[in-house]
Amino acid sequence: MIDEKKDIDALPGERWYAKETTIEEDMAELWGQWGVSSEVDPLRAVLMRRPGKEIDDFDWQAARFKGPISPERFRAQHDALTEIYRKYGVVVHYIEEQREDRPNALFCRDLVFMTPEGAIVTRPAMEARRGEERYAAKKLADLGVPIIRTVCGSATFEGAMGLWIDRHTVVLASGVRTNREGYEMVESELRRMGVTEVLHMQIPYGHAHIDGLLNMASHDVAMIHASQVPYDVCDALKKKGIKLLECPSQIEAKEGLAINYVAIEPGLIVMPAGNPRSQDLLEHNGIKVIPLDFDEILKGYGAVHCCTAFLKRG
Repeated sequence: MIDEKKDIDALPGERWYAKETTIEEDMAELWGQWGVSSEVDPLRAVLMRRPGKEIDDFDWQAARFKGPISPERFRAQHDALTEIYRKYGVVVHYIEEQREDRPNALFCRDLVFMTPEGAIVTRPAMEARRGEERYAAKKLADLGVPIIRTVCGSATFEGAMGLWIDRHTVVLASGVRTNREGYEMVESELRRMGVTEVLHMQIPYGHAHIDGLLNMASHDVAMIHASQVPYDVCDALKKKGIKLLECPSQIEAKEGLAINYVAIEPGLIVMPAGNPRSQDLLEHNGIKVIPLDFDEILKGYGAVHCCTAFLKRG
């Protein structure tokens, strides 16, 4: 008699298949309207900190301000900037919670560097600012902005050390506000997401960030503090067809922060008032300028661009 072997059903194969899309492709459906790969594409959403209790009574020297401030005037000038943004349809998101011993916290550009895939949360170099990034990260999470990287370990990096030229080109700086570990950490993320040209910019001693020395006003016009921007960076930008306007006044560049403006759209910028020579040069090269009284905030060595972390452009 032949034994009959019982047939056993084979184990089923895979029934769950990966959705082969990028986070950039998924962004609008799963996360929201976020992403930046330009300094001039139409500005849609920003992250800011309306100055709170942290500016009411603080040691201005320890906080590295130029002098004492008027809290009321300080807030009023910040409010005026957000009013301009809203007038042009920009959604302003506030970091409501923040440490009360961090009067520099309004300079949100330093806390977040936005990419097409989401936010890189930074790690400020200065002890007087360390810890602000925690509350920026909390707000990003609350909004649903994907956080693709948090600068960690011994690395330091601040958001104003990166400047988008186009989807495949970024100026990335090192200096007192970004060490080698931080630079390499951010560079690797950018290259992973398809940035093919990273233009290294060494920030000179005595300066902090890119946006005081170089900034885009339209897709083909930039302003520079000529004596402080490396030749290789200028040469690379010129080869891309970008016209470089040399800030005509050292006082306006360094004290008036004339280059620290924000493009609301290509060819339309909001910049600190009181920089007539720079404004005239920009306007004579087709850039529309909205001047804004910002002298009280300038006491913190920051201006319009410093106050604004971009969340969505284009």
